[in-house]
Amino acid sequence: MSAKITAIRGMNDILPVAIKDAPVTTKDWQAVEQVLRQLMQQYGYQEIRLPIVETTPLFKRAIGEVTDIVEKEMYTFEDRGGDSLTLRPEGTAGCVRACLEHSLTYNQTQRLWYAGPMFRYERPQKGRYRQFHQFGVETFGMKGADIEAELILMTARLWKMLGLTDVVSLELNSLGELPARQAYRAALVDYLTQHLDQLDEDSKRRLTTNPLRVLDSKDPKTQAVLVNAPTLADYLDDESRQHMQTLTAVLTAAGVKYTLNPRLVRGLDYYNKTVFEWVTSALGSQGTVCAGGRYDGLVTQLGGQATPAVGFAIGLERLVLLLDTLKGQGQLSSDSDIYLLADETAVQQALLVAETLRNSLTNYRIVTHCGGGSFKSQMKKADKTGAVVALILGQDELVQQTITVKWLQKGEQLSLPQAELSSYLQSSLGASA
Repeated sequence: MSAKITAIRGMNDILPVAIKDAPVTTKDWQAVEQVLRQLMQQYGYQEIRLPIVETTPLFKRAIGEVTDIVEKEMYTFEDRGGDSLTLRPEGTAGCVRACLEHSLTYNQTQRLWYAGPMFRYERPQKGRYRQFHQFGVETFGMKGADIEAELILMTARLWKMLGLTDVVSLELNSLGELPARQAYRAALVDYLTQHLDQLDEDSKRRLTTNPLRVLDSKDPKTQAVLVNAPTLADYLDDESRQHMQTLTAVLTAAGVKYTLNPRLVRGLDYYNKTVFEWVTSALGSQGTVCAGGRYDGLVTQLGGQATPAVGFAIGLERLVLLLDTLKGQGQLSSDSDIYLLADETAVQQALLVAETLRNSLTNYRIVTHCGGGSFKSQMKKADKTGAVVALILGQDELVQQTITVKWLQKGEQLSLPQAELSSYLQSSLGASA
């Protein structure tokens, strides 16, 4: 017998049913994606669809050659033409490349969003995989703190729509402009060098490549050293300070709570000024659900004219997992709203009734039971789908041209002429929504 072929480690199937190793289903994902699309429509953002594969130099120039992503995590290969290509590890670089290639940022503003798979070779763990999915928003041409406020208010609205407001919290920091970061970097390196023997090995390596990332270290000894380390806030330029004050004033007026976290940095080299994260304690150590910030230098870095830019990305695996953790396995959404049951004499009529309902109830999911079985077994399947109402067609209903309507959660039941069914359900389902 040949060996069983399985999925690549860290690249997971998303199934229509919940199983032990994959409790989050495609319908759970669809429920979240629907909310995200609705949110983007509310704010007037436009979708952009980007290639999964880009040339390797794009990510080296955008992300930085001495970052963990480029050095350790990218899936890079040579194609048949000898070109070096990479599966995208993040979405911002590709979005900027597309905007430059198609002149979308020349003398104009853009509010864009995208969603799809990203790829990084790292140790798979809860909520963090080698193929993962991100929802990202990128804006171009707006330099004020108002666009950052809009993005943060947008994410705050998303948590409200998903019922997550009480389990996520906002952290803010300012990285300032390049001269301020350079001065701070020198001071930080000087301080950490004096405590080199107390740093973890990863932090020692970062000290010569990307020292600000040492602030991200989870190692207890390194964190103890950082307690007395210089803070970036002491090196900020006046314009960056005022920028942050403007942003926080808007958030305070809107009732969005936040914490200033002087150790919050981004893992990529292209950020400046505002950076932010929405974090949760409900997922263990993988607590960041959404992260973003301003990156005014990236368009120039990739060959374009100086263009202010700011955006964020949400890890969809973590978001869906958070919802599932809070609401219970398989409870993010149901399979159907209306479930039609029929005995063997009424199968044909049930299919016709379902088609008629789909014509008038276009926003509802209507499932017709197929494959036979007793009404008892059919009703169990109706309950399992999470349907709100079951419609029952038997021999008596067929003769009398009626249909039995059973509200599964209320336990109420009544009989109606089939001709009145659509209008009844339209008014009743609307009232129960």
